[in-house]
Amino acid sequence: MGIKYLWDTNTVIYYLQQQFPPAAEKFMDNLLVDSIPAISVITEIELLCWKTTERKDLEVLHDFIDDAVVFELEKEIKLKTADIRKVYHVKLPDAIIAATAHIHNLTLLTRNTRDFKNIPGLKLINPHEQ
Repeated sequence: MGIKYLWDTNTVIYYLQQQFPPAAEKFMDNLLVDSIPAISVITEIELLCWKTTERKDLEVLHDFIDDAVVFELEKEIKLKTADIRKVYHVKLPDAIIAATAHIHNLTLLTRNTRDFKNIPGLKLINPHEQ
């Protein structure tokens, strides 16, 4: 089992709250058969800021983070982030996520393809379209 995909924050939330349509849910379940979930440190922070009224939701969230590979802000990611921001004018959190996927040669799973689609070499999948 390896790491093939970087999960964007929205993908994690949709998956954990079971908000995907059935085909997308099945697609995500199949990914987990042979790929460990991975997230950027930005996604980890965004998830930890997520407001929920249920303690159980927080436990599920923390369990997911504990089971996922979290990519920290290594120098290579910082440099790629700066390049992406300068050229494509992407918001800083999205630039970090894109740089993380690019540096680690991962496919980004996101519903927000609009903000990422113009970054060359970045592989994208929108689970909602599967």
